[in-house]
Amino acid sequence: MAEGLALLAGGHSARLKWHRLQREATDTPFTQSRLREGLSLGAAMEVDLRRHGDHGFACLHDATLDRETTGTGPVVAARGQSLRRLRLRDAQGKPTREPLLLLDGLATALGKGGARACVQLDLKEKRAAIDPAAAASFRKDVSPCAQQLILSGHDWDAVKLLGAHVPGLRLGFDPCDRPAAQALATKADFAGFVEMTVNAAPEASIIYLHYPIILNAIAAGFDVVDAMHRHGREVDAWTLKLEQPDLAGILKRLMSVRVDQVTTGDPLALEALWLGGAPV
Repeated sequence: MAEGLALLAGGHSARLKWHRLQREATDTPFTQSRLREGLSLGAAMEVDLRRHGDHGFACLHDATLDRETTGTGPVVAARGQSLRRLRLRDAQGKPTREPLLLLDGLATALGKGGARACVQLDLKEKRAAIDPAAAASFRKDVSPCAQQLILSGHDWDAVKLLGAHVPGLRLGFDPCDRPAAQALATKADFAGFVEMTVNAAPEASIIYLHYPIILNAIAAGFDVVDAMHRHGREVDAWTLKLEQPDLAGILKRLMSVRVDQVTTGDPLALEALWLGGAPV
């Protein structure tokens, strides 16, 4: 029976990461109920981080509150006390009973259980938004549970500034918005991209790659996952959706190069597809 935790093939296991804390595509993102469930199962999960007006962080994707919550205006202007009164909106924009999850609440939940689980904190802020007070607030919140967390982002300077002084916290890097990632065609291009990535983020233990980059590298005769592994980096392939054409074929190719993790907002359905249509 599918649990939405991993894909298995040929002795290799790739974690299924719950994108925005979604176990099913119909889930409202970033809910505390899915967080608790994932912690009990030992799941790999992900939340986005936005800085709020008290220099702490809220688990939201957007820079404004309007689409995802019952609040309005910029997240960075909202005080923590007011954020705690907000409720999340579902995919149709209707308010739910689910409260907005803040980083300190996530850390508290981690401290109460789920030692096998891991949560990726995907930082959506740029370096300029990380002032000393925000960095201090982050350290205070995550230090007790740092070994269960990974801090990642596109802006490596912001990731390093926020996570550099938190013992046990792993760091991750997503290089896919860099110009070099937009024009990859030959083996030499992909080899250069790997070198650029590991040199740009030498402390990163995991690299987050948009899955077409991995597939295009395979087509060009280059194994970008193996190249990252030889540099001591894990690889996460993001973000797979059930409606993607030839999804079973994509999964087979990703598993053939032994990706460490697959990001999806529908891990239950993805695992069910794999169990039903792929050799295990």
